[in-house]
Amino acid sequence: MILVDTGIFVAAADQDEPRHVECAELLRRHHDLAVSASVIPEAAWLIERRLGPTAEAKFLTLVTSDRFDIIDIAAGDYQQIIELIGRYADLGLGFVDASIMTVAERLNVTTIATLNRRDFAVVRPAHCDALDLIPE
Repeated sequence: MILVDTGIFVAAADQDEPRHVECAELLRRHHDLAVSASVIPEAAWLIERRLGPTAEAKFLTLVTSDRFDIIDIAAGDYQQIIELIGRYADLGLGFVDASIMTVAERLNVTTIATLNRRDFAVVRPAHCDALDLIPE
């Protein structure tokens, strides 16, 4: 399973993004994709703001298709999210990224599709030595 972060969806939707082709291809090529439920409103808002409601609807159609597993944040995840935000306060780790890390740990996922190397390369996962971040 590959957890997909917000930036991948935004870059895939926006042809003006420098990594558009690479991110769109990643979403087309992989079939074991999942998304933390927290990513969906963030990506939808950014896509709607940049590209309008038609692009937002297209994103929502994609992410709710059978190509993606939507992973809800469990009640027990919130304490871990809070702890990660506190532990990485200097980094400015926010709720969405902390929730992705928490879901990854809970489900033993080691691959994250993200353009945000700053956060995901610094945060130390509890379930593996380091995350595999794609695309490179």
